[in-house]
Amino acid sequence: MGVAIVTGASSGIGAALCRAFRNQGHFVVGLSRRDAPDADEHEVCDVSDRASVAAAAARILERHPQIAILVNNAGIPARGGFTDIDEDRIEVVTATNYLGSVWVFRAFEAALGRGSHVVNVVSVAGTVAAGPYSAAKHAQLAFSRSLAVELAPRGISVLTVNPGYVETDGFPQRGRHGLFDRIVVDPPLVAEKILEGIAKEKREMFVPGWYRPAAWIQALAPATVARLRGRRAHA
Repeated sequence: MGVAIVTGASSGIGAALCRAFRNQGHFVVGLSRRDAPDADEHEVCDVSDRASVAAAAARILERHPQIAILVNNAGIPARGGFTDIDEDRIEVVTATNYLGSVWVFRAFEAALGRGSHVVNVVSVAGTVAAGPYSAAKHAQLAFSRSLAVELAPRGISVLTVNPGYVETDGFPQRGRHGLFDRIVVDPPLVAEKILEGIAKEKREMFVPGWYRPAAWIQALAPATVARLRGRRAHA
């Protein structure tokens, strides 16, 4: 076991991952804007700020020059569409949910060696089309898939994780979806599946797995999906 870096470590999926990795015997360093009590060490970091990421990474790498697992999990919500969300929110969501993963990877790349794992926690929303949050996650999805190709010759595995509705402090879901509330899952389940995915050397996964058909439909028939959703919005 080695050192695991987890962004967005203060709550939700990040906190659950910190606990799960520690239970496996990893030494966990959490990055987040707030305290991360479930990690062994914590560094204050805003992933949307490239300078903040570089400074936090420099401090960590002085203590831990080799990284076994790097998890890009930090993210913020944005409910709504491009026509009604504040422009500043669109900018910070893109900077956090997409570029944050890029800056964190670049900052820790030198510490990743053969056998290391990069985990990018994206979203089912990144496989469909539904506003600024979806767009930022779609960019993160493309980044993760690109990284999987680039790092393969170096023996570094990349796991892309697409969770569905997850109940977290920063992005509460229960009580918002009516009968569909029953499909909302909790962070420990996502953490458990991520550990399984790493152990099985998976490349991409949906949590729960039955979200995958939504991505297939969007990919195979985007025009039809757009028409149907447009009619529903008009109605």
